[in-house]
Amino acid sequence: MVSYRENIVFLLAKAHQRAQGVLKGNLQAFGLTPMQCLFMETLWEEDGLSVGEIGRRIALDTATLAGVLDRMVTAGWVRRETDPDDGRVARVYLTQKAHDAMADMTAAIERANNELLGNFALEEKLLFKRFLRDVKE
Repeated sequence: MVSYRENIVFLLAKAHQRAQGVLKGNLQAFGLTPMQCLFMETLWEEDGLSVGEIGRRIALDTATLAGVLDRMVTAGWVRRETDPDDGRVARVYLTQKAHDAMADMTAAIERANNELLGNFALEEKLLFKRFLRDVKE
């Protein structure tokens, strides 16, 4: 029988809990959740994505995405516009508020990463990320 101390599902769940808590603490000043931050990060890479494309990139279902988007529009982080070429498609754009906060938010994300991986050597960090990507796939 596998002990919970060696159970990969348990270990990943506890690591996820800690990571979410650390990131949440670093994002507290912005009033954003880790999921909302991830949503914004997709737009930092490419502004004006469709709602569906954002969902595909961050593997979020439509129902969850709709709630996240609504809260972010209300808070003034993003704006939603109908695509002029296809009225069925909603595109999402960062607001000036989001652009102004980007450097500080990036620093907060980096602080969270450093707190979580601070005891790892460079090679260990690279391997750990590779292992996580492999498990995700």
